[in-house]
Amino acid sequence: MSGICIPAPALIDAVRAIVRAGGSSAAEADLVATNLVEANLRGHDSHGVGMVPRYIDALKEGGLAVDRQVGIVADSGVLLTLDGKQGYGQSIGRQAMALAIERARAHGVCIVGLKHAHHLGRIGHWAEQCIAAGLVSIHFVNVLSRPIVAPFGGRDARFGTNPFCVGIPRPGGEPVVLDFATSKIAQGKTRVAHNQGKSIEPDTLIDDHGDPTTDPRYTVIEPWGALLPFGGHKGSGLALVCELLGGALAGGETYHAPADGRRRVLNSMFSIVVDPARMGTADNLAREMEAFVQWYQASPPAAGVERVLVAGDPERITKARRLVDGIVIDDVTWSEIVGAAAKVGLDPAALPK
Repeated sequence: MSGICIPAPALIDAVRAIVRAGGSSAAEADLVATNLVEANLRGHDSHGVGMVPRYIDALKEGGLAVDRQVGIVADSGVLLTLDGKQGYGQSIGRQAMALAIERARAHGVCIVGLKHAHHLGRIGHWAEQCIAAGLVSIHFVNVLSRPIVAPFGGRDARFGTNPFCVGIPRPGGEPVVLDFATSKIAQGKTRVAHNQGKSIEPDTLIDDHGDPTTDPRYTVIEPWGALLPFGGHKGSGLALVCELLGGALAGGETYHAPADGRRRVLNSMFSIVVDPARMGTADNLAREMEAFVQWYQASPPAAGVERVLVAGDPERITKARRLVDGIVIDDVTWSEIVGAAAKVGLDPAALPK
């Protein structure tokens, strides 16, 4: 794979400049840039700076709005319903979790429905925001863009990648952050593979006829195929729950019609945020968590495995390496980012090379 290797600070500068040129305030541009690069650092290139071209297209079409403040639709103290107003998810998600953290500290728990945010990015980022406040969080998310995942037993796409995430703080140790798409892989990973000229693992995709394929083109360019759900009927069932809770219960929409062709990526998210201290189980959680994690990781490694990892470890390992080595952006993705810069009137020569 050919590409360029860019240190994280320089990549943040580049994305910040593009978003700023798109009309965002300096504060919002910084949030978007640092969030996207953090996804790259943690190995989730699907949710990283490669999203910038799609954001700029959505901005030009009117599906993404700059400098939005989250709106409170309903408020009963413990329960919040929020409207993201199609604002940058990197800003709207942060605002929503800040409200949830404040309420969870006051009441011991907050249940929040967030509708109509633009792409919220890596959902683990919002779990980590709650973890930093000492809180446990659970997140169900749906994705409104173009259907990209087939239901178990189906032959075409009917819903999005519908992420599920749990964050659990671990006093004295690294937290547990379980964050995954309910599809076998995230949609963005097929975009990355297509840009890199790589195939996808078997039993991950179907083509436009509903037959198995390893060619990522079927989720990137027409004619459209679909990703398959992880875990067969179990992953498909969890995706259904994410659609209903993350979409409908949160106050947003669900899929029930063909896509309209716009480049926007709307997320709605249903989150439960819990304060273990207010629940009276913080000490028990810390003690039992440490005992179980140690027991869990003491399992003898399988052949070819260095050690048993817990959810969140792979991302931390990748971040440590990429902070030293830099972030590699393939040539196709970089050319798309340069093109996005030009669309907002930014001189591509100002970007790192």
